[in-house]
Amino acid sequence: MTTHDTTTATDARLLVLHALRLTGFAGADRVATATGLDEATVADTLAAAAADGRAVERAGRISGWMLTEQGRATHAALLADELTRHDARVAVETADAAFLQLNEPFKALCARWQLRPDGSVNDHADPAYDDAVVADLGPVHAQVVAITGRLAQVLARFGRYPRAFAAARDRLVAGDRTAFAKPLSDSYHDAWMELHQDLLSTLGRERSAADGH
Repeated sequence: MTTHDTTTATDARLLVLHALRLTGFAGADRVATATGLDEATVADTLAAAAADGRAVERAGRISGWMLTEQGRATHAALLADELTRHDARVAVETADAAFLQLNEPFKALCARWQLRPDGSVNDHADPAYDDAVVADLGPVHAQVVAITGRLAQVLARFGRYPRAFAAARDRLVAGDRTAFAKPLSDSYHDAWMELHQDLLSTLGRERSAADGH
């Protein structure tokens, strides 16, 4: 996601709270990467969110930030306001419907990536098998990049998804097997899950049977 000098404090607050909502728990550096904001702006915004009870920092072996219940409520209100200001509901609903059409095919690809046809665990020792799954990701990739690219024309913050999907797929094609579904590794699956939650949060709707599990 790109940012501009005209980014307001409200914009920064929405982006930072939104990054925490999508990740659940993240360090300031990851928030900066997800939002495109500079580290100083992220630090100031997180400090302000902590001061007004909307975020809390956890220290320990793994340190990071997370939203409080009040922060979740504020985040939802900011997203609703953004949707109205940009008259973006129809565009997001259209993108959401198109994404859901891809969700089951993508989950099937993930299952193939993790398990062989005989039900055994895929140990990735067969390059031909893995390459076939990566090849079959191609049509899904083209569609999700198109969906998010169109949506980014209405809400610019969705512009990070085409780049995230392309970067993960490039790593896969280059032989990085962690780039498909390894959690917390900027994998294709990581980007997919964040996009799914992003669409849900932006529309203010709960997960339904159509969303799968």
